[in-house]
Amino acid sequence: MGSQVGVVRLAGVTKRYQNGDETIEALADVDFRAERGEMVTVIGPSGSGKSTMLNVIGLLDTPTTGTVRIQTRDVTAFTEDELTEERRSVIGFVFQEFHLLPMLTAVENVELPSMWEPTVDRRDRAVDLLRRVGLGDRLDHTPDELSGGQRQRVAIARALINEPDIVLADEPTGNLDRETGETILEELTALQTNENVAVVAVTHDEQLVEYADRVVELVDGRVTT
Repeated sequence: MGSQVGVVRLAGVTKRYQNGDETIEALADVDFRAERGEMVTVIGPSGSGKSTMLNVIGLLDTPTTGTVRIQTRDVTAFTEDELTEERRSVIGFVFQEFHLLPMLTAVENVELPSMWEPTVDRRDRAVDLLRRVGLGDRLDHTPDELSGGQRQRVAIARALINEPDIVLADEPTGNLDRETGETILEELTALQTNENVAVVAVTHDEQLVEYADRVVELVDGRVTT
């Protein structure tokens, strides 16, 4: 799929944390790549390093050793300001807990990541994204007026507002029943094609694995598949 560069690429990434006198190695020499238009699912037992890997890909954490590339750019040594700008413009996030602001409407929640962009079509894009995920009749509803599946659709639309290259999904079906989870997975699959993005999803949900183009397994911080 696509070039060998990938939209995001980790090369030899190791991440260590210090916990008192103990050194914890959360990731060990991890190589990883995701391409536009594919969904990669990252699985593994609790404590295997999945969340750390997602944080490194999402530029929320930096590796102890190794390199992180977005497109062809080595972002490993970026300053915090540079990382913030890269996250804002390149990466969209979908969380298990939705993280919607309760006082804002659906369309306002979707607009939120682009509030610092002086674009005039922010509202139009937010409305269009909500319509595309089947919430055209819920634009002015607040999160407490929406079901769990509808909230997750709002979160997906919000992740796309800045036209990212990568969407990172952390247990996107974790708080949903199976039927609603299937609907959300269909939405994620559709956006791969419609938005031509790379989707990287961390999950315990075997249902999500069925929708993936590739599955990467982490065990004790190491990629085993």
